[in-house]
Amino acid sequence: MLVKTKAIVLSSLRYQEKSLIVKCFTLSDGLKSYFVPSAYSGKKSNQKIAYFQPLTILEIEASHKNKGTLEHFKDIKLATAFQTINTDVVKSTMVMFLSEMLHHSIQEEEKNEDLFTFLETALTWLDTHEETSNFHLILLLETTKFLGFYPDISDVDAKFFVMNEGFFTPFQGISCLSEHETFLFQKLIALKFDSDQKVFAGIERQILLKILLEYYTIHLDGFKKPKSLEVLKEVFS
Repeated sequence: MLVKTKAIVLSSLRYQEKSLIVKCFTLSDGLKSYFVPSAYSGKKSNQKIAYFQPLTILEIEASHKNKGTLEHFKDIKLATAFQTINTDVVKSTMVMFLSEMLHHSIQEEEKNEDLFTFLETALTWLDTHEETSNFHLILLLETTKFLGFYPDISDVDAKFFVMNEGFFTPFQGISCLSEHETFLFQKLIALKFDSDQKVFAGIERQILLKILLEYYTIHLDGFKKPKSLEVLKEVFS
């Protein structure tokens, strides 16, 4: 079946010498993996390596056989040409980390138009703003809304957050964050992309990132922490 859709690149893996296997989150079909033959040979100008950088937003035409095998692109072009993400070292490191997070988090092979629209809008915001130091934290927290484990905020002012159950409580239990950690988490929940980016100190961002990684690990079977985590910590230290 020939499909025209937008797609966000989650990962690309070199196969043998000249080919690529590209995993995308598509608007039309959710997760899809594509085989790109001769990606490094330069013979097909419409399938440049640059198209498959982390979280690039593409407009694709592809043959979807839907048999659990690798699909093939018929045509490909940029849906959004980023102006700063690929040249700003902080943004590009953030995007590399987030692409790994999403690669390990989006597991359902079915379309999720709301998640796609959120990610597309968020990445466009990142590309067009300068103060973005909390972007990765906000995006990871907001993404849990679409993955099914966003925190229950009905008692958001309570002193402790229960990690494995995902709610706030006045009583501290075994799987609770500390009172200080909970306070930081509450501040993050209230944060929006356009909020004051200086609301957290560097060490507080590190604490929140650790909390979010643990939260994802608890609520997603088989979740793996990104290899680019240490690079991200170094850039933000």
